[in-house]
Amino acid sequence: MITEQIIGLLLALLVMLVGLAGTMIPGVPGVPLVWLATGAHRLWFGDAGVSNTVLIILTLLTLVSLGIDYVASVLGARKLGATWRGVLGAVLGAMIGILFSIPGVIIGPFVGAVAFEMLGGREWKEAARAGVGALVGVFVGAFGKAVCCAIMIGLFAINVISRSAPRVDVEI
Repeated sequence: MITEQIIGLLLALLVMLVGLAGTMIPGVPGVPLVWLATGAHRLWFGDAGVSNTVLIILTLLTLVSLGIDYVASVLGARKLGATWRGVLGAVLGAMIGILFSIPGVIIGPFVGAVAFEMLGGREWKEAARAGVGALVGVFVGAFGKAVCCAIMIGLFAINVISRSAPRVDVEI
């Protein structure tokens, strides 16, 4: 591995770690950022970058992670009785919550789901239950994205390092 490849790998991994951190913050495109870093590395280094097979696997994992995020949020809210209003409120609450740092990210989905459920005519107890479901769904989705993201980073690093390692022929 030459110096340029080492620097390229480290830069790609740095961007990927930012993406991994972004998986825990609703609204930040963490997994797509990891995928973009992989693609940029491949475009820059060509055959010394990630293999086509791993690139396809990473693309599929990106799609799976986006699906996990959506399904977990909806199922979490639905499981505890949220209507479409509660799910929409949780998503909007998470997006607004980002503006208020970590407390906003935690409280935003709950407040959004409760507010939208109550605007739809539900009682406080039902709305609060839907809010808890939305909050649980957001966290389960974030965890699922983080797992996919970590797997993607590991596959990328192992594949790039193994493809650039010198080949040793052993004669027996």
